[in-house]
Parts: sequence; C-alpha cells; structure tokens
Amino acid sequence: MARKRAPLTESGTGRVEDLNHEGWGVVKSGKAVFVAGALPGELVEYRIRRRERSHDEAELLQVVEPSPQRVTPGCEHFGICGGCSLQHLAPEAQRAVKDNMLRESLRRIGKVEPDRWLAPLHGDPWAYRRRARLGARFVHAKGRSLVGFREKMSSFVADVKHCRVLVSPIGNLIGELSTLLTALSIPTRVPQIEVAVGDNTTVLVMRTLSPLSAADRQLMLEFAHRHGVHWLLQAGRPDQLEPLEEGTPGLWYELPEHGVRLAFEPTDFIQVNGDVNRRLIAQVLGELKLEASSSVLDLFCGLGNFTLPMARVAGSVVGLEGDAGLIERARANAAANGLANARFGVANLAGDGAMERCLAGAGAGKFTHVLLDPPRTGAADVLPAVARLAPRRVVYVSCHPGSLARDLGILVTDHGFSLRAAGIVDMFPHTSHVESVAVLDGPGVSRE
Repeated sequence: MARKRAPLTESGTGRVEDLNHEGWGVVKSGKAVFVAGALPGELVEYRIRRRERSHDEAELLQVVEPSPQRVTPGCEHFGICGGCSLQHLAPEAQRAVKDNMLRESLRRIGKVEPDRWLAPLHGDPWAYRRRARLGARFVHAKGRSLVGFREKMSSFVADVKHCRVLVSPIGNLIGELSTLLTALSIPTRVPQIEVAVGDNTTVLVMRTLSPLSAADRQLMLEFAHRHGVHWLLQAGRPDQLEPLEEGTPGLWYELPEHGVRLAFEPTDFIQVNGDVNRRLIAQVLGELKLEASSSVLDLFCGLGNFTLPMARVAGSVVGLEGDAGLIERARANAAANGLANARFGVANLAGDGAMERCLAGAGAGKFTHVLLDPPRTGAADVLPAVARLAPRRVVYVSCHPGSLARDLGILVTDHGFSLRAAGIVDMFPHTSHVESVAVLDGPGVSRE
C-alpha cells in the first residue's frame, strides 16, 4: 500500500506516553501518532507528515511542557540528520529507555524474567562508530554533492558538515568528502561511501556506477594523502574491491586483554563500537565461566570476535557461520594468533539440521557451552539443536529484543533452560538500537 502524504496544515497537540522502537514519542489520541524528537511525559504540538495503516508519523513543532530529562543535543545537525534519534535525551536516560524495552519484551513476548538483571554496558557516547554506510547524492539545486546519513523522515541525504558519532578522522571529514565528490567528473554516479576504521588505518569504499577519470583518481589520491585514509573502489559486486593505489594496508583491530588481533575486510560485519565490544567480550567470558576443560560452540561466529578470546581460555572452540568469506578470515585469524584449538565451519544456520550436519562432518563432539550471536531475525531455527547438545551454559548476544525474547521463551518453556541473567549493551548511543545479553543454564544445572 502506497504511503499517503497528509496536508502540511494538519496538526495536533498531545501528551507523549512512551517511545517506540525508533525512538519517537508516542501520542495516543485514537490512532497512535509517532512524533520525532518528542519524549515521554512531554506535552507537544506536532504536524502529521505521513499516514500509515496502524499509525501516523509527525514532525515536532513545539514542546509545550518539556521532560526534565531533555538535554541540548550535542550535534548541530540533530533533528535534520536521521543518523541519531535520541540526542535530546541524556545518555543515562537513553540506557534506561533501552533497559525498559528489553524488560518489556521479555515479559510480553517471551513470558520470562531473569534471576538477575545485568548492569547496562556502555562507553563514551561520542566518536564511537567505526563502521558506517554513508549515502551520497549530487543535488542540482545546490550545485554540489552531499555525503552523510539520510534525513529524518526522508530518503534525501542530510546536508551536514561533520558527524559526532563517527570516529576520527571520518567524523570531521564529511564536508571534505562532499567537496571531493562535487569536484569529480561523475558526481551523480557515486551513490555511497562505506567507512571502515581499524586500529591501524581508515579505509573508504566508494561505490561507482561509471568509470573514474585519471583526474578523478588524482583528486582522490590527494585527499587520501592529505587526511591519512585509503580508498577502495567498488564498481561491481560488494566483494570486488579495487585499491586506488598499491600498498593499501589491510584492516585489523586488537583485543589486548586477550592477546588477539583480528584482520577484517572493509565490508565485513564487525561490532561498530570498539570500546563497548571489548567490554561485551569481557562480560560474555565472565558469564560463561570457561575452564581448560570447556568445549564451546560459537554460532554465528563471524570473524571470530568471540571465538578467539574464548579459545584463550577453553580447551576447544568451534565457530559456525553462514558466510564463507567470514569463515575464511576467521581461520586465518586463528592461525595468525596461534590458536590451534579454534576450528571453524560454514553452515547455513537458518536451515533445520544444518548445524548438526556440519558438526558431524567436522567430527565435533559434546559441547559444555554455547554462544549465540545471531542477526536481527534471531536463532529460532537452531534452538532445538542447541537443546539436544545439552550444554551447561548458554550466552545469547542479541541485536533485537523482540527476537531475543521469543527465543528465550522457547529455550525456557519448550526445552527446560533457566534464564539466569539479562541486560542491555549500549552499542549505539543516541539511537534506539538495543543490543542485549542473556545467560541461561541447561536443564538440571543447579543455581549458583
């Protein structure tokens, strides 16, 4: 069903009761109205901009009665740029909102509650994001290219000069990138720039729909040398990347607490927040309580972000992942870190029985511990197989409270697991994204 634009004169006033999962204020006056930039408890004036079947979406006109938790946003572009949705809420209040989202999801969807709630994990709320996909668009009316996140309530690229959530040096180079793209011979043929920042260097992946000229390449080289970054060009498939110049270094990040370095490709999935990722790994290992006799199964293991630190402690670790490229790099990372007790396999973890077939082919035996770190859709397909493994302890890292709550309900209700602990991880400050951790014990494991 096509979206309908409401007349710009249609406005209203209402009290905000809650935040939705996008971080917008919810006004319930008959049909729910989602108001961007409004906070719970506030009395606001709004203008409806879009109608959906279940709700309307509105822009904020005025805060009549502000919340005591409202703060001045730290970025001048907040409200225009759609990259952040909660800068007007104090960071500790943001975490409280996310914590409540998790608690309500577990109660309402999973019908479960943990024995204990974990304190929220968090770090610096600024300059934390080391991976991003930035839109690019040449705007004829402005006579120049724009680079950045999309505008709020729009598909247009926001006209910004900097970004306070992107790590250095990228956060301060948005305006410079816009100037560079404007100067190219193909400014209308560059739809995006992907950002990947390692501990050693920064790589920018430019998507091009037409060939660059020799002059374009020279401009890009000058930009790279001036700002200490490296360019890769993506003219075809995402995995077909051409270095702009020879000698472009590979990316890596370190986990010094575990003596591990992980190499990755610029388009690979990694946790965007390096500081919070290290805190999360420490929490996961602390909750797993691994020993030299432990054998661990790491499902949706990716590059080995959790696998390799666990292999420093456990007797053996097996990582499974559906992306063959990630498994190739995970194996290389294990070898480079001297971890012969970490093994990896490619398995379609969305298919029934695929996990067990992969384990049987690899000759893997019994597992005492299981780590789950699935995508937003969750891990429902592998839960029966996990239950048949009868592990002593399971730690579930989630990027969506709804799928986490569903899966925890299945493990507890259908398979007899006990939910020992749960809590949020503020991986994406100033956004409504909720990362979570849950700890379960297998059937028959006594409470500690």
